[in-house]
Amino acid sequence: MKIAPKHVVSLTYDLYTKQDDGSEGLVESATEEQPLTFLYDAGQMLPKFEENLSDLSTGDTYEFRLSAEDAYGNYDEEAVASLPIEMFKGQDMPGVGSTLPLQDNHGNRFQGQVVSIAEDSVIVDLNHPMAGQELHFKGVILNVRAATPEELSHGHAHGPDGHHHH
Repeated sequence: MKIAPKHVVSLTYDLYTKQDDGSEGLVESATEEQPLTFLYDAGQMLPKFEENLSDLSTGDTYEFRLSAEDAYGNYDEEAVASLPIEMFKGQDMPGVGSTLPLQDNHGNRFQGQVVSIAEDSVIVDLNHPMAGQELHFKGVILNVRAATPEELSHGHAHGPDGHHHH
């Protein structure tokens, strides 16, 4: 079956990004035991990721690259925030490199990575961890099936066989 809107796709992938020395390193994988399963064209995935899969069918292998612009955007020097240290009173101080769940004034959740800790503030990088990186995907399409009416109304896949919520 071919990938199309209103279909549930299960696939494996290996995601590579450029390392500091210029070589490519594996940063993330989805295996046959733990595939990535998603409702195609439901806005859950990067649009260009889906575009590259659009003509594939069950059993097909794929490989493509996404530029930073088509993936998580270019690195934004401005997207580094200084949070007052008072925000962390009464809880463990986050370590440098740890990820903080944050929320903006509109209730949108996002994550920031702690870059450094000063006397009166915590410096947080709000860029996506993969901002500014070209992403290199390769994998196999394991399964393509029509989404159930319930999945379509919920806007996401319910597991490989469509029966459970996480």
